[in-house]
Amino acid sequence: MPDLNSQIIASLLPGSCRKVFIAYSGGLDSCVLLDLCVALPALTGKIVAVYVDHGLQTASAEWGEHCRRRAECLGVDFQLLQVDAHASGGESPEAAARDARYRVLRQLLDTDDIVLLAQHREDQMETLLLQLFRGAGVSGLAGMPMISVFGKGQMVRPLLDVAKVEIQRYAQTRGLQWVEDPSNQSSDFDRNYLRNEILPLLKQRWPSLDKTVARSAKLCGDAAQMIESWAEHTLPTVFDPTDGSFNVAGLPVITSTQLNCLLRQWLGRMGLKPPSQAVLQTLVDQLVGGRVDTAAQIYIQGSVVRKYRQKLYCISEKRLQKETRSKQWMQEQERIVLNNSYVLTRNSASAGLSKNLWNTAKVTIEPRRGGEKLKLPGRVGHHCLKKLYQEAGVPPWERDIRPLIYLDDRLATVAGLWVAEWAWLDAMDACYQLDWRLPETM
Repeated sequence: MPDLNSQIIASLLPGSCRKVFIAYSGGLDSCVLLDLCVALPALTGKIVAVYVDHGLQTASAEWGEHCRRRAECLGVDFQLLQVDAHASGGESPEAAARDARYRVLRQLLDTDDIVLLAQHREDQMETLLLQLFRGAGVSGLAGMPMISVFGKGQMVRPLLDVAKVEIQRYAQTRGLQWVEDPSNQSSDFDRNYLRNEILPLLKQRWPSLDKTVARSAKLCGDAAQMIESWAEHTLPTVFDPTDGSFNVAGLPVITSTQLNCLLRQWLGRMGLKPPSQAVLQTLVDQLVGGRVDTAAQIYIQGSVVRKYRQKLYCISEKRLQKETRSKQWMQEQERIVLNNSYVLTRNSASAGLSKNLWNTAKVTIEPRRGGEKLKLPGRVGHHCLKKLYQEAGVPPWERDIRPLIYLDDRLATVAGLWVAEWAWLDAMDACYQLDWRLPETM
């Protein structure tokens, strides 16, 4: 078995690398990782050791100081980040700490930056077994990837194929000093229970268990990559990027397994984690295979999935919050952020709402109350908003949150859609258009 050395790091570094952030807890694994990186001339001046203080241990501040001193001795930059890692309802402490840590690390990275994590082969084995016990599919059983996109940069786990015993041997040979987290000895947490109570017994029977399980993770990763590739190729046939909808009517002839895969891919595109099989089955039964228009709605991770005209929509619950009170739009304001995070923006235009009327009126934003009517330019008679929404194919939930703009208590425009005939003007630079959208799409 070859000795652990810095070349394992060098072989995984991208061609262009601006900064290398190392998740440095002060423990054995991250100490070895930092030591290996410092030995690489190509990383001189690029390394930043990052200690994330979760605030869950009384000694965490002392560990942070240890990490700072060690970084100074090695001549590398150091950052200490504090996070709130307390678990919310239904969340495990381990998951809460991991998510908090990844969140702050992700914010550090810019283009051509990478973050290195010190997880090794035994960590990979633990991850795969825990996923297996939770009933995960192929993606979950793939374990942790060695290289993955992370924020604006990349996350790399260069020790993922390295055995724990090799890391220990390297640390002893180099005379490294590290801190020991006493919570690692507690079997209250799932991973610690597996590591302290179960795996020692399994490895007595199967000494190479970490290597064979890692091989299984690699095979599952290959399978997951093939599935992911198919889904990425197929999803554009049913995905509308303008509104994020999933077109049920446009589905090709596929199996139920492939449909589930596409739905997972779509929900991931909408920012959700992979849902359980039970949730997917409910979605298929009630929405995909249900009536063309259905009032059914399925709640997933703070979002709501609904169906309208053979299309599925995934909307965050916050976006569905309705404005209940009038809000005045002051003349000097070009944009207003609403309670549900939507943004109203006023832009100059050559056709639309008359600037003169706007500038001389009291402008208010009103919620829909029902019964509103508009007479549109070039159309005979007044039309109920309900009918206009139906004609335009506006989903029912959007009708209740799309703001109405009044000039001197008279309905002038439905933001982003129509302008009343009395307020309409077609004249160069004499008009306003009102946009209504989420900030990330502006």
